[in-house]
Amino acid sequence: MFTDQHKDPFEERLVTALHETGGEFDTDRTALAARGAARGRRKRFVRRAAVAGGTASVVLACVGGALVLRPGGTATEAVPSSMTASAKPKPSVTATPATGEQMIETLKNLLPDGDFSEERGRGTEPTDDLKVPAPYAGLVFDDGDGAAAVEVGVGRVQPGGTEARQAAQCPDRAYIPYDACKTSRLADGSVVTVLQRYEYADRRVDTKLWTAELVTPTGQHITVSEWNAAAEKDKPVTRTDPPLNPAQLTRLAAAKEWRTVANALPEPLPEPELPGSDLHARTNLLALLPKGLKVTDKSSDDGDFAYAVVDDGKGRSLVQVNVQPNMLDSAGDLFGSNSETLPEGTRVAVRQGRGDRADQVMWTVDTMRADGRRVVISAFNAGTQYEPATRATPALTIAQMRKMALDARWWSGS
Repeated sequence: MFTDQHKDPFEERLVTALHETGGEFDTDRTALAARGAARGRRKRFVRRAAVAGGTASVVLACVGGALVLRPGGTATEAVPSSMTASAKPKPSVTATPATGEQMIETLKNLLPDGDFSEERGRGTEPTDDLKVPAPYAGLVFDDGDGAAAVEVGVGRVQPGGTEARQAAQCPDRAYIPYDACKTSRLADGSVVTVLQRYEYADRRVDTKLWTAELVTPTGQHITVSEWNAAAEKDKPVTRTDPPLNPAQLTRLAAAKEWRTVANALPEPLPEPELPGSDLHARTNLLALLPKGLKVTDKSSDDGDFAYAVVDDGKGRSLVQVNVQPNMLDSAGDLFGSNSETLPEGTRVAVRQGRGDRADQVMWTVDTMRADGRRVVISAFNAGTQYEPATRATPALTIAQMRKMALDARWWSGS
């Protein structure tokens, strides 16, 4: 896995996740996800994969205010003083540049006793174009119970910004299945989310992926990942669970050594204003659902993406919507000769095919106003995108989805 020190393993994993979750690519699906994926590449780790058109469209979940715990978050969790350190947003005496070799040695020193192999790392040294890449360390660790890949990535985010808030949330189970997820606030105000999931959502291989993602009040961002195999993919499972339990993952992510490395990185750029943050997709989706459907689950955010799991008494069905302004540049890819153009210029395309699983059906109604404002609604014959089908067809008809997508309320506040 760690073959090139000039690559960002977290961004590589994002690309892999986009490919795997989406399954087969085609022009329509790629264009559908383009806007969401462009936003998602700013993150180092996939937290929420919102699938539109069968391709993962990474959605940054926003919650109001500063860094917060989502409902159900745990109480403050104490961390030994040796594992906490005050940090300043600008480099100071606590800022320690690191080489790739130092990153590797730091990781080895913070892990329990065991054997190490396949060591790779990258430090804070600028590249030829004077950019500072995200430092990381990765290796294979064997504590006597089986070889396991372990990674640590270090970065900085805007305190209270989108990425910081995202790290304080567990992912939606409609898109990412997991065994456990716990968000805690540490004694120094840092927030850490420990997620115990699987490398593959459909469990075709029982490779487990456990992560701890920590953000400090000043924006230091540390992500620890471990597997119960010697690599995230293409290696046999060697043990029941990854080597570090959730408490050990938390301590490793909270180690002061990573924070001093983070302080040597440049300050993060201000987050751009993302269009669509006031589009209220969840509110409108729930309001427009046909009568007679019971909502059994729904997204927690109300930006430009939303989903609801509905049941008409015949089985659960996932319904999702993307609301996107300024999409005229993708119109040629999205609306071909089989699409319809309404008198006022709105274009409508209907697609009916399989979902991410062979037994799933996915229906999509894609609409775009003449000025590029786009609403695309998809429905599945299953309650998630990774579980077996629960019914023959989605709970919504094409006619119902079309009526919803063309409703004026999507843009009533524009």
